[in-house]
Amino acid sequence: MFITENAHGLTPTAPQQLHSQTGQLRTYKNFQSRFLSTARDVIVYLPPGYFTNKSNRYPAFYLHDGQNLFDGATSFIPGMDWRVDETAEALIRLGELEPLIIVGIYNTGHARVEEYTPTSVARLRRGGKAHLYGRMIVEELKPLIDSEYRTLPDLTNTGLGGASLGGLVTIHLGIKYPEVFGKLAVMSPSVWWDNRVILRDIDALNAKLNLRIWLDMGTAEGEGALHGARLLRDALVTKKWIVGADLHYYEAECGNHNEESWGNRMDQVLKYLFPAKQADGK
Repeated sequence: MFITENAHGLTPTAPQQLHSQTGQLRTYKNFQSRFLSTARDVIVYLPPGYFTNKSNRYPAFYLHDGQNLFDGATSFIPGMDWRVDETAEALIRLGELEPLIIVGIYNTGHARVEEYTPTSVARLRRGGKAHLYGRMIVEELKPLIDSEYRTLPDLTNTGLGGASLGGLVTIHLGIKYPEVFGKLAVMSPSVWWDNRVILRDIDALNAKLNLRIWLDMGTAEGEGALHGARLLRDALVTKKWIVGADLHYYEAECGNHNEESWGNRMDQVLKYLFPAKQADGK
């Protein structure tokens, strides 16, 4: 069921022909931040059993480009979304994924580059508002989600993820707020931004942070993109992240820079960051 939430409460929205949501989804229309001038929608996926198992609390996974995650009707490429809801729903029901809450933060179109980049690039005359975007998530949105839903709010149960510039802002905010986010999905990151400023940020870390990181790139995204992802992997390894332990590096064979490719590996991302707990609770 698709539900629209606004100041007047919850109002069911009739499904339209192209809508492709699965499971329980709620949207907050025109979420306004005091840090950013442009309002945006926020969509929340709730796992199976959320309304029946009312004593349970859940991890939360925050994802950028929210309009591309759940619904082909709202996606940047019409009809091509990440299918995060279908994937999560199926894996949870199969017992392969820990039940979790997924929060999709819509981008604002014209302001996306500004908000998803950590520095301003003079020749592009744009960028550099990632710190404000981060404050919106950490100081406004996360407290709202934690108050409205039964989350496990600690860093070990809070993830952040995105692709392209969304991958860039994920790793940037992950190292900026290691006390908030403990799991990162860094997909097809735009390492190239500002002469690979993110590599300099990693190099400047005094010590390894307590972050579990998924990092990937498609082999069909270009040699420069693939090289950038490998450089980011190597920078993290230099800071003592261990591939196969708290860092998973993946090159998606023939993977392209689009929603379909990112959706195709979302099952692996989810299972790596939020694996189903064993019977003994581990």
